[in-house]
Amino acid sequence: MKSDNRKTKVLLALSGGVDSSVAAHLLKKQGYNVIGAFMKMWSDTKNKMTGECSWRDDRRMARRVAAILDIPLITLDFEKYYHKEVVDEMFRLYHKGITPNPDVDCNKLIKFPLLWKAAKKLRCDYIATGHYSKIIRKKGKYYLLRGKENLKDQSYFLYRLTQDDLSHTIFPIGDYSKPQVRKTAKKLGFPNYNRESTRGICFIGKINLKDFLTKKIKRKVGNIINPEGNIIGKHDGVFFYTIGQRIGPRFGIDIDAHIRDKNDNRISRRWYVARKDVKKNIIIAAPQGHPLLFKKTITLSDFHLITDDVNNYKTKLSKSPMNVDVRIRKVGELLPAPANLSYNNKQKRFIIILRDAVTGISPGQAVVIYKPKSREVLGGGVVGE
Repeated sequence: MKSDNRKTKVLLALSGGVDSSVAAHLLKKQGYNVIGAFMKMWSDTKNKMTGECSWRDDRRMARRVAAILDIPLITLDFEKYYHKEVVDEMFRLYHKGITPNPDVDCNKLIKFPLLWKAAKKLRCDYIATGHYSKIIRKKGKYYLLRGKENLKDQSYFLYRLTQDDLSHTIFPIGDYSKPQVRKTAKKLGFPNYNRESTRGICFIGKINLKDFLTKKIKRKVGNIINPEGNIIGKHDGVFFYTIGQRIGPRFGIDIDAHIRDKNDNRISRRWYVARKDVKKNIIIAAPQGHPLLFKKTITLSDFHLITDDVNNYKTKLSKSPMNVDVRIRKVGELLPAPANLSYNNKQKRFIIILRDAVTGISPGQAVVIYKPKSREVLGGGVVGE
């Protein structure tokens, strides 16, 4: 970073949430010349009380915080790009039976590149966000690290960032916990100090995913079968269900999926989506604990490394696997090491073999790899079909 921060301009994504608000305060405290940027991405979500677009509430809050900090606030309208690159792609992948991660795509395709493009027009030196992650520079290379607080760590969503991205990005709250951020915001008199954190899909919010998908994907009745191949129920479209998802009457699907004991008495158990046949529109369901629900070997496509060269990894890992820590869900625990990462020259795929088989691994899902006994994010890929 530059030594004289008073001359260093930073364009910070100010969302109206407490995290980016405290990030703005910390940057200003360090002497940076901060400009707040509210990014308008989605105008379809409404406030249930007022019926007004939710993004307007968020921008009003961002303006209040900017006024307290005495920094300018601009609005960047990226909605058409967000629709095209993230939302339309999400519909396309779900229609193929793949489970995408729109938050990862948003960071890679919209938030970081377009914010930096705007920053350069304003002659800013850096961009900044309120992500709970860290960036360090060592021997001319940039490294992405997990945030201090494991439960709030957001490195999972950032694994597709590049060396160029990291070279001009600051994460001011990477060494803070959420309680520390809220305490700081309250002390500063920010009106959003206890505002609920964003949930659901990036910029869209918490929604009923099935209802959302039916806007573009038509319902199509199909069979649900058990591991033995017997029909136990009907579903309204394989596209709307994810591997690992629980199913049953209370989840909108009627199934006759009772297991009988040795005395032929019916035993009720939880049932989950184990496999999907998109072409035949069939869901294969299995009861809790069934081997069909578990997976130990994961093939990765669209593999990306943050600091190292992918081709070098292909050569190295085709000869000798390496140990990595793995995360397969947003804020899921790091799976116990050693998980083995290797490269198969015939399949042209990176392969992860977990120490213990786990449930809920679905094609399209992001898999992020970490250096063992370290906070360093190496990179990752998506679960292959």
